[in-house]
Amino acid sequence: MFLGVDGGGTKTAFCLVDPDGRVVAEARTASVYYLSEGLRIVEPLLRQGIGEVCAAGGIAVPDIAYAFFGLPAYGEISADVPVLDEVPARILGTRNYRCGNDMICAWAGSLGAVDGINVVAGTGSIAYGEHDGRQWRGGGWSELFGDEGSGYWVAIQGLNAFSRMVDGRLPAGPLVEELRRALGLAADFDAIDVVVNRWHGDRGRIASLSKVVVRAADAGDAAAAGVLRAAGRELALLVDVGRTALEFEATHRVPVSYSGGVFGSAHVLTSFRDALSLEYDLRAPLLEPHIGAALYAARLHGHPLRAEQVHSIAPLSR
Repeated sequence: MFLGVDGGGTKTAFCLVDPDGRVVAEARTASVYYLSEGLRIVEPLLRQGIGEVCAAGGIAVPDIAYAFFGLPAYGEISADVPVLDEVPARILGTRNYRCGNDMICAWAGSLGAVDGINVVAGTGSIAYGEHDGRQWRGGGWSELFGDEGSGYWVAIQGLNAFSRMVDGRLPAGPLVEELRRALGLAADFDAIDVVVNRWHGDRGRIASLSKVVVRAADAGDAAAAGVLRAAGRELALLVDVGRTALEFEATHRVPVSYSGGVFGSAHVLTSFRDALSLEYDLRAPLLEPHIGAALYAARLHGHPLRAEQVHSIAPLSR
């Protein structure tokens, strides 16, 4: 049995896949994104999720043949890597696992773990690809000076447009009323109080405002639509850089896919698609990231599975 773990920004998803590709069980816990609360949260959440998914699948933890743990922020703080690498051993009781960044889960799920590039745009943004044994990562430089095209980035650009509209530096559009409602503003300057003082600049809460920008764009707000189109172009730029880094031949139509809630906006996805040249084979995502993690675990174990073999997805355990 292969265990896949995808630790996203808002949740951690677990699944068990058998050697025939059948999804036996799934479970979820809170996010193991530890940068705000510390490494101490990681082991209890992984232990909880593994216990739940094994119970749902009717197996004991030692029955897991191999596991892949895709952890947010893995590899971004060098001193934390050996600490994170040791956590699964205490839970599984074996060394039959590997840890990596959760971007690998998204790539493996979206493309079925075949050579190509995947771009993730959720709370943050990042891209990952493989080609002939080479691995490449781009983006993911944090919300402070990176993560272009992410939910956080879209929200910040939307808040900036809101401030300009209120001042008169931009023509006011539907974004103004959408943000007033979303933030519960009694006065426009209360946006500072809500985002900075009450939310304390919380990454996830700010990123959730990207949905407000999408609603405004869908209502005809030109500035909001412009933000979303710019997000799509930023995300496509990652693909171009990745193609060069992975040394794909000039004549090769590189498989490309995408993951994350930001791509749920037609404005973003259309802009992303339009910014990619004919050198790319843009594909809709095949599988969810946590199932991709299980496929990656199977491949690491020497038992590669194809995406089309995955079947009988079990109901998600809450």
